Amino acid sequence: MDLKSGYPFWAIRNGLMHAFPALERDLRCDVAIVGGGISGALIADALAGAGHDVAVIEQRDIGWGSTAASTALLQYEIDTHLVDLAQRYGEAAAVLAYRSCAEAIGQLQAKAGEVRDVGFARNRSLYYASRRRHRSALLEEAALRARHGFAVEWLEPAALRERYGFSAPGAILSALAARVDPYRMTYRLLTRLARRGTAVFDRTAVAAIDTTSRGVALRTRQGATIRARHAVLAAGYACQQWIDQRVARNRSSYAFVTDPLAAAALGPLADTLVWESARPYLYLRATADGRLLVGGDDDAVDIPARRDTRVERKATRLSRKVRKLFPHLAAEPTFSWAGTFAETRDGLPFFGPHRQLGPRVLFAMAYGGNGITYSMLGAELIRARIERRPHPLAALFAFDRLERA
Repeated sequence: MDLKSGYPFWAIRNGLMHAFPALERDLRCDVAIVGGGISGALIADALAGAGHDVAVIEQRDIGWGSTAASTALLQYEIDTHLVDLAQRYGEAAAVLAYRSCAEAIGQLQAKAGEVRDVGFARNRSLYYASRRRHRSALLEEAALRARHGFAVEWLEPAALRERYGFSAPGAILSALAARVDPYRMTYRLLTRLARRGTAVFDRTAVAAIDTTSRGVALRTRQGATIRARHAVLAAGYACQQWIDQRVARNRSSYAFVTDPLAAAALGPLADTLVWESARPYLYLRATADGRLLVGGDDDAVDIPARRDTRVERKATRLSRKVRKLFPHLAAEPTFSWAGTFAETRDGLPFFGPHRQLGPRVLFAMAYGGNGITYSMLGAELIRARIERRPHPLAALFAFDRLERA
């Protein structure tokens, strides 16, 4: 299925950065990773760095699925409030999830520093109440985060207007967030791995998965077979085709990017991610070259032809919302696009085996607004599972949490 519509900025800015071959022969490896987006790249990097013989296969060109459409806001803040997550799974588990996401931002920064030139920058995150009735929930959220040591500041309306130039009933300002070019980071990770001997193939689709107690056989549509001790399915929401259980729902999100804006016009937006409490929410952030990237207005459409027809109209609506907040900004779409993604009921991802395919097949479903942050966490969780080591997030990110909750 086509995962995106329009003109995703990252692919336009970077072009096809490297040509990987298609797989035309049988192959053996320790771990076969299905999916050549940012999730597959981070997992492959973690496993290969630990000495595992890894092969990566992608049915499209590398990075050309959901990664190209990602707006790449890197936050520890999960779409489900810490307060609500604590009510569902207990305060200790909820804080573990939030704290792990915070640590993942530092890990992503270190990884970006290794591969270099991927548009990574540390930011702040401003989460504002869209409506007066949301204020009390955000105040409670800020207090719980502060109690557990997260660096947050509550901004009253006057302080919000003075520091950010718009009006809202209040906002949580978090010190920890970041941004990145996800398409570029994917390519730079995988080209580095390929230079070091990791097998990376694109335009190679998996037709069937056969499992035994000792390994996995992936049969491609081109007739090749990959035999591995483990398989990792990191193909975004397409992973759901391999299991009967419905664990997420598909949605489409819309985005646009402006021409480069003057630093004076961007002001504090140059290093602050902004998002709102309404659902679906508006969000915006700057790019490394001074553009404003705006997204949101999500809907339940996951039919490509219908999604295609909505891109320009949605970009216009998003532009109006930004101008209402920041009348001085020339927030006109230069490139606009949409992407289909999956979200879970609790806002958490799934990493690990599913009973339908057994312990040799590990899913990497980094679903929700924290996809890249989750992928960084999932890389180590998947590695621990393969190496038969415990991991503190294994139970919380497992499929059977749906029955335990």
